[in-house]
Amino acid sequence: MREYITELSRYIIPALMAIYTLCSFACLADAARSFRQNDISKKTAIYTAQNIIMFFIQLFLFTDLALVSGDLEYVFFYVFVQIFLLACAVMVPAIYDRINRLLLNNMCMLTGTGLCIISRISFRQAVKQYVIVLLSLAVALFIPWVLSRIHFLKKLTWVYAAAGIVMLGIVLLYSEVTYGAEISFTVAGLTFQPSEFVKIIFVFFLAGALWEKVSFARVALTAVLAGTHVVILVLSKDLGSALIFFVGYVFIVFAASRNYLYLLAGAIGGGGAAWGAYKLFGHVRDRVITWQNPWTYIDKEGFSITQSLFAIGSGSWFGMGLLKGNPKAIPFVEKDFIFSSLCEELGVIFGICVILLSMACFLEMMRMAALIKDRFYQLIVYGIGIMYIFQIFLTIGGGIKLIPLTGVTLPFISYGGSSVMTTMIMFFLIQGIYIRLQQEGGRQSARKTEKNTARTAPKKDR
Repeated sequence: MREYITELSRYIIPALMAIYTLCSFACLADAARSFRQNDISKKTAIYTAQNIIMFFIQLFLFTDLALVSGDLEYVFFYVFVQIFLLACAVMVPAIYDRINRLLLNNMCMLTGTGLCIISRISFRQAVKQYVIVLLSLAVALFIPWVLSRIHFLKKLTWVYAAAGIVMLGIVLLYSEVTYGAEISFTVAGLTFQPSEFVKIIFVFFLAGALWEKVSFARVALTAVLAGTHVVILVLSKDLGSALIFFVGYVFIVFAASRNYLYLLAGAIGGGGAAWGAYKLFGHVRDRVITWQNPWTYIDKEGFSITQSLFAIGSGSWFGMGLLKGNPKAIPFVEKDFIFSSLCEELGVIFGICVILLSMACFLEMMRMAALIKDRFYQLIVYGIGIMYIFQIFLTIGGGIKLIPLTGVTLPFISYGGSSVMTTMIMFFLIQGIYIRLQQEGGRQSARKTEKNTARTAPKKDR
């Protein structure tokens, strides 16, 4: 009986994930046709269906883990994961009735998937990740409320820049060395990567500097300060984060200026920086060489990427089933190659759906940015969306040998407390801006109604 259930799950789980993904794109397609900010919030039936599908997927995933392993700890962990997902999917909309349900549902789906995959690789790490996910939600819940009451964020431009540079500078000088890079601190057994949090401050700095005017002098000044962030990250050998910061800067400047010359300058500058990194850093040369032909160096430098490709190929369309693959054969699988592990045991169809859900989040962020009239908040949403999707491109692209490996995490899915907390805060920042947009739109409509009523009301005789 156990074999029948686990074998059927191999096909049911990808099928449910595909249906969930289609629901997300159905919402996006309808929103694109009407392009009104209140259309998505009316699709309660679709969002409810997504939540039901999500809970069924979780049920099948953890049932497989418990049946194959024979370990009841997966049953207890399943209960705790469902408590988080239920709180997020039900409690958050109850607190903020104007929240964007598409982003919220996809965040829950990706986070739940990540917790399941991490628990399969290392139960101890999954418990630590779960605790940080709960803390992240507790912090993130206050963000929309805070955004609705704080009105001086535009005035702190240079404070953001100084804070980001100081934080990265402290990391460079005093952090621990992790696989050759100086990127993290360990406190009470928990490792934090400050560059993840600086991404948020960095976006606020660029939005504050460019929302009002985009003169050449202002762009040049922001380039110097943004370049300082990137240089410190390069000196720390955190080249993946440096690339994310650089791309984020280029596209935010383009969004603010609509000047394609800045994109061209960014492409030329990025190409020059990549060439310089190739010449300066031995591990960059190793990654480029193994990207070009990993099979020649399969015993050493190319071992990670070849094992990643073997895992994806072994999984085929429907996967081998949870606990039936060998993801631990891939070095750093819980961080750098979590996507390969996912494809090996849940299948390439499931992996493609994860990519599509990430794309759906990005497209929804871009749609929201287009609706926002306030340039400051528009640039924040745009910048967060660009950095989010580019990080996904780097992680998955490196794991499938599309590009050289950069060593960044897959948001919501990879193991890493700093990554999941930062990404959840970024999502709730966008939610806060979205709620604020709707509230301001509602107030404007009310004022127009009052004016129209005043005009049409009969005048009293004196």
